[in-house]
Amino acid sequence: MYASTKLPRTSALVISALLGGVIFTSCASADRSTNKALPPMAADSAGNSASAPARESSISQKAEPTAIARSRPQLIKKAAISLTVNSVDRTVDAVSQIINKQQGDLIGLKEQQPKNENSRHTATIQLRIPENLLEPTLEELAKLGTVESRNITAEDVGDRLVDFQARLTNLQKTEANLQKIMDRAGSVRDVLSVAQELSNVRQTIEQINAQLKSLQNQVAYSTITLNLEAAVSSTSPQPALGLQVQETWNNSTHSLSAFSVGLLKLGIWLIVYSPYLLIFAALIYGFSRWRRTHSPRLTQTPESTSSE
Repeated sequence: MYASTKLPRTSALVISALLGGVIFTSCASADRSTNKALPPMAADSAGNSASAPARESSISQKAEPTAIARSRPQLIKKAAISLTVNSVDRTVDAVSQIINKQQGDLIGLKEQQPKNENSRHTATIQLRIPENLLEPTLEELAKLGTVESRNITAEDVGDRLVDFQARLTNLQKTEANLQKIMDRAGSVRDVLSVAQELSNVRQTIEQINAQLKSLQNQVAYSTITLNLEAAVSSTSPQPALGLQVQETWNNSTHSLSAFSVGLLKLGIWLIVYSPYLLIFAALIYGFSRWRRTHSPRLTQTPESTSSE
């Protein structure tokens, strides 16, 4: 009976010893992991407290640039470049290829052909390019000819964008509040009044939203104005002989018809003013008869004639 009682006590002691060893081992490993997980500054503060101020000052110096960091400026960039090229037509085709390559858009083309031998072939092209591809596009365009002038202007519209966004947010809150008031309104007069105010707020929201999107689009895409001019004046080729004969015939027939119409118009004017012309002719005829009647040579007396 005693032996049977002693065996369970021994096994209980062994189990207790094993549990104590496991607990001690786990505590030791936890202390080592905690020491490894501590940052260098915590370890230094536990081991060497004199280096703590230096580390704190270095950390504060690193944190300062993050505190004063500014947002990226919102710029509307516009560029203009003038080139002298050998052929304007071939350059226009090359510009179209560059636009497709840079994922841009052609928003304007004005071409002027030479009117005489001394004038030059010119063209003005307006492009719209993504803002991040402005410089590469200008470099590609500069390779098409001789650069006469180039300039870039930028306008910061960050404040305007922030103002539009703030106004849009406030108006949207006002719209939501008006909608709640309209749902609770009882009389028809109150409903109509709130509905009118809600309509005005929504119209203002649409206007501000359109202006905001326009500014954002101008910031995202830059505009380039490209002026092209031929290096030498081009002479227009002489037309063929048949074309010259046809042009001469057309000019002569046009001149004949214009002359005939002019004569017809003159006859109509004369017919309309014929009474006045007849009166004027009668006055001239009467005046001439009067002068011949009262002329000194014709009014001489017979005595003077016989005495001679």
